This record gives sequence, structure tokens and C-alpha cells, in this order.
Amino acid sequence: QFRFLVSTARSLRPDITIIDRCNLTVLHEPSQSDLVDFLVENRVRVVASLPCYSPENVNEQRGNGVFDRSISALLMLNEAGYGGADGEYGLDLVYNPLGAFLPPEQKKLEAKYKEVLMAEFGIVFNNLFTITNMPVKRFADFLYRRGELKEYMDLLVRNFNEDTVESLMCLETVSVGWDGKVYDCDFNQQLGYGIGSKEAFDEHGKTVFDIASLDDLAKDRIYFDNHCFGCTAGMGSS
Repeated sequence: QFRFLVSTARSLRPDITIIDRCNLTVLHEPSQSDLVDFLVENRVRVVASLPCYSPENVNEQRGNGVFDRSISALLMLNEAGYGGADGEYGLDLVYNPLGAFLPPEQKKLEAKYKEVLMAEFGIVFNNLFTITNMPVKRFADFLYRRGELKEYMDLLVRNFNEDTVESLMCLETVSVGWDGKVYDCDFNQQLGYGIGSKEAFDEHGKTVFDIASLDDLAKDRIYFDNHCFGCTAGMGSS
């Protein structure tokens, strides 16, 4: 229901920013051949993952051929007007490390991304966001199998940065599940920690049908757990 949600939100609120957390390769799916035109028509800001500007690293993490399809998709978005300096059609990229370490300083890496992507492919974009790998689900299982989970958690805790706390996404945003359940963030959503729940996958968590506005959630305590150190380590990840 992606297109229905986007077009309805845009018609109801012409003033809001709508973000598509985009998998670039989806633009090459036959059923999505007009997706770029749809995004332009509804003034949707695109935030897309590109874990590295090196084809070897991207293909190792995401699979063979993913880098070339991602570059092709970025060129399609540029041709449609995305990534321009005026920011009218915003295009942001997301980097996350390829292993159990923290991302580098965001601005310096952004400059390198812009330099390489422009020089090698003629690609422009607006911002680069660096995101720490969160010790949940698949990545946590990967670390556990390698015997590195405790070491990675120690890394996150040692690099706790108090300055990141005021800008945490759980303070001003919510994630909404397909069934209307609300969560403090998408990581809590993956783990089943709903707002108003006392334990994971609690059936009594709140839904969008229980509230009149987001103000109704102000008194609910944010659900914290060990994975939250991923958003507060180093330069932050929210």
C-alpha cells in the first residue's frame, strides 16, 4: 500500500515532508518502472542505502550486481531532478559499516562519497547519513556465531556519547507497524517492544486506533534496552 499511503498523505498535507527509505534496486523491478515519476509527482524525499562507494564492498555485503544496479538507480533519480543543490527533490544516502566497528565521522565520509561518485559516475546527492550497525536480529546472530557479540557491545558502551542523547529519534518520532501498533523506533519494532507494552510482542501495546494524536504518547516511557547503545555510540546514529 506504499503508493496509496504516499498519495493520500500528500493530498491531505501538501506541507509535510514525505520520506521514502528506498532500496535502490527496486527501481529496476518491472512493476516499478514508473516509481521515479511517482516520487517526483508526490515530492517524496529519497533516503537510500549505499554502504560504500566501492563495488567490491557493496557486492560483498548485498550480493553480486547490487552496486551496478544501485548506481544505475541513482543516475535515474539524478535525471529526474533528485540530488540538486536546491534540495527541491532531496536525495540522501546512508552508510553503515561492513563489520563490527563504528562508522567514521559523517561529514568527512560524505565529502569522500561526493568526490568519488561525481568523479566516477557523475552522481550528485544532498547528504550522507552514517548509521551504526545495531546489535539486533540478523547482525546480532552474525556476531554471536563469530563469538564477537560481547566485544561489539563493549565497543558501543565504551563509546557512549552523552551529546547524542538530545537528538535521539525515539524522542520525536514513532514507528507504525502494518497492524497499527506504535513503537518508539524501528529497532524496537523489530524486537516487538511496542509503546505501552511490558514485554516483547505484548498484545496490549498501543495502536494508532487508541490515540487521537501523538501528544497522547507523551506520558509513555520510552522502552530502552542494550541495543540503544547503538544510537549513542561515537557520533550517534539517529
